[in-house]
Amino acid sequence: MTNMRILLVAPQPFYQERGTPIAIRMLVETLCAQGHAIDLLTYHEGMDLEIEGLRILRTPPLRGVRNTPIGISWQKLLCDFVLCGKLLALTLTHRYDVIHAVEESVFPAVLLRPLARARVVYDMDSMLGDQLIGKWRLLRPIARPLRAVERAAIRRVDAVFAVCEDIASHVVAEAPGVPVSLIEDVALPSQAAAGTAQRLRESLGIRGILALYVGNLQRYQGVEQLIRSMALLPPQSAVTLVLIGGARSDIARLRAVVKKLQLEERVLLLGPRPLAHLADLLAQADVLVSPRWRGNNTPMKIYSYMHSGTAILATRIRSHTQVLDDECACLVDTGPEGLAQGLMQISENADLRARLGAAARQRAIEHYSIDAFEQKVRAAYRTLEPAEGRGADVEEVRQ
Repeated sequence: MTNMRILLVAPQPFYQERGTPIAIRMLVETLCAQGHAIDLLTYHEGMDLEIEGLRILRTPPLRGVRNTPIGISWQKLLCDFVLCGKLLALTLTHRYDVIHAVEESVFPAVLLRPLARARVVYDMDSMLGDQLIGKWRLLRPIARPLRAVERAAIRRVDAVFAVCEDIASHVVAEAPGVPVSLIEDVALPSQAAAGTAQRLRESLGIRGILALYVGNLQRYQGVEQLIRSMALLPPQSAVTLVLIGGARSDIARLRAVVKKLQLEERVLLLGPRPLAHLADLLAQADVLVSPRWRGNNTPMKIYSYMHSGTAILATRIRSHTQVLDDECACLVDTGPEGLAQGLMQISENADLRARLGAAARQRAIEHYSIDAFEQKVRAAYRTLEPAEGRGADVEEVRQ
């Protein structure tokens, strides 16, 4: 396989322990291990990583822009504007074989493609037009133009790396001639924990069923509906819901819901925990819950949920059903009533929990392992190998 010089454009804080940055890290580690040289262009925020073959290039810090939130925001738009300027400078001063554009960075990458003389990969984690409309409803009148702009970008790239089946199918329909590689996220690799993970049962006094949610607490995740489902369980139900993760503002919002429903003893918000503790925390639960109520890209946590061997309760939406089915998860309707029914069903049947957990783990091992991810990335990049003799050598690019 030919070693390439890749400009990986990541419009996020990097590195941080949250969805997309974690996926980018796994991609970087895979590409560097395969011998490629990576320049990673990213925001000013984040932790530096030492990975052989990786150079991190950051945008200048912006006054007043700190703790850029997940998803579309005014902070992110400002950071993207500065990132575009840095991308232009790099295309003028460096030569790359591939510009690997994550999410919205595909738009400047496509515009600069003639100048860069590089192949462009669109690392597509969502339908950006739908994401914008979902965030800002005022944009609904211009939904068609937004989707047209996205479609134009897709048709002008050399390849799309899609994170889930729905996105891959969308690309095939919108741009039939563009090569698409389906490269799903995978369970996070085990790490040497920085200290011992919290023993949830002992420290929190949990004696019955432990239902656990891990992830951000933004509204699309459906965590408020999950909390409300706990109020619908009968008084004798021995289910305790533990929520791990979330920004301070989201934790405060949901604690107010818990207090209003008088669920302080049954719903516990712990805040973030180290990523290195994730596998241990998941293994302690009886049920792992993903109550997301909309979306079509599969949450990264689902793959770690599956690999843990713990039973999964998830809503029956495309975000989940692309990976999960009734053989390996308890799938329920969105909303408090459906989640409550699922919690009752799965909490009262130990045999069901054992069967679902074992089936999910087997599926994760067979289809969503680190080895499978590395093979998919290698195969996708083989289609992008430069013509023989093209470009400068790696050391020249590093100057």
